[in-house]
Amino acid sequence: MKSLLLKFSGPLQSWGTDSHFETRHTDYHPSKSAVIGMIAAALGYRRSADCDEKIAELNDLDFAVRIDRQGNLLRDYHIAAKYKPNGDFERNYVTNRYYLEDAIFLVAIGSANGQFIDGINDALRSPYFQSCLGRRSLPPTADFILGTQDCGVLQALLTHEWLAGKTGKNRIKISKLSGISESFGKSDNGKFVSLYADSDLVDKIAGKLGKEYKIQSAVRRLRKDYVNSFSNAERKFGFRYESKIEIPIDKIFRGNSDSESISSDSKQVKSAGDFNAEHDAFSGLEA
Repeated sequence: MKSLLLKFSGPLQSWGTDSHFETRHTDYHPSKSAVIGMIAAALGYRRSADCDEKIAELNDLDFAVRIDRQGNLLRDYHIAAKYKPNGDFERNYVTNRYYLEDAIFLVAIGSANGQFIDGINDALRSPYFQSCLGRRSLPPTADFILGTQDCGVLQALLTHEWLAGKTGKNRIKISKLSGISESFGKSDNGKFVSLYADSDLVDKIAGKLGKEYKIQSAVRRLRKDYVNSFSNAERKFGFRYESKIEIPIDKIFRGNSDSESISSDSKQVKSAGDFNAEHDAFSGLEA
C-alpha cells in the first residue's frame, strides 16, 4: 500500500455536498468527491461522460481525513444581479455562501498501486487545471502536498504529527482555563481529534487499535460524495459509508507516533521546506 498525504489549510475552505440555488452550504470536513475532483482536474480530465471510466478508477482509492483544526463556520452575504436575455437589468437577489474559516485537515488517499499514487502526486505538483479548496477562489497553501508513505491511509493518519501543533495545544489550555469548549475538540475538553474514513477500512483495523482510541465503526454514516459522473450534461453522485475514529492528541502531538497497537516501518513525511511555520496568535498569553 502507498498513501499520499495532503494538507488542506488556509483562510477559507468550502466542501459542500448538498447545495442548491442561492444557498451554498459546506460540510465540516472535506468530501471524497471533492478530493477526487481535485485529482481529476490535476490530471486534466474534462467534465464529460468520456471521463467516467477514469473517474471510476479514482473512486476505488482509499480515502480518509483527519480534522486537526475544525475552524469556524462563516457565512458570506452576497447580492447578485440578474439580467434579461437581451442584457437589460432585471433585479438583485441575495445569496448565502458558507465557508470554514482557519480550518486544518490532513487528507490521505491510498492504493495498492504505488505507481498510480506517484502519478497523482506528480499531477498535483504540476496540475493541468488549478487545485482549489472547494471553490475556485480558494487556492491551497504552499505546503499543500506533504508527500507519500508506504502504508495505508489509516496507518498514515494515526501516526502523522498533529498539524495544528503548538497553536492547537495553547487553545486547549485556554479553553480549559476559561471553560470554553473548542469546536475542533468536541469531546473531553479537546483531548481528541476526529478521523473519518471509508467504513470498510475502519472495520479492518478496529480490532488492532487500543482502548485509548474511540472507534465508531458500528455507526456508519451515509455521505453523498461517491462520484458517478462529473459530466456537465448530468452530474451524478451516489452514497458511500463513512466511519469515525477519535485519536488522542497525545498520540500525534509533536511527532509522537508511538502507537502501541500499530507499528510502522515507514518514515514520517516531512513538511515542505520552510513553509511549515505558522503564526501563533496565542503565544503572547503564555506564562
